[in-house]
Amino acid sequence: MITPSKTVEFLGPPPPAETKHGRIAAALRDRPGEWAVVQRVASIGRAASAAQAIRSAKLAAYGPPGAFQAVARTVQNGHVVEHRVYARFVGQRPPVVGGGS
Repeated sequence: MITPSKTVEFLGPPPPAETKHGRIAAALRDRPGEWAVVQRVASIGRAASAAQAIRSAKLAAYGPPGAFQAVARTVQNGHVVEHRVYARFVGQRPPVVGGGS
């Protein structure tokens, strides 16, 4: 006979797996306000999309929305063109209070 205590094991889930974006966000949090190149991609469109995903916290590692600033830039060094994503941690935005009714 199986008793309820034998079929249910009460323990919390393991911590989330470490991700590339989690490591990037942690590094930026460790140096608040300092810009860093966080990605080099194939096109300025991809760079702009990645920057928007960071700003809006589309990826949970960069939450809450507004905690990170990010921009996309095309940089040319001689004949080499790079499309870069720059980001920095600026902290949480204060919550919006009120709003009127």
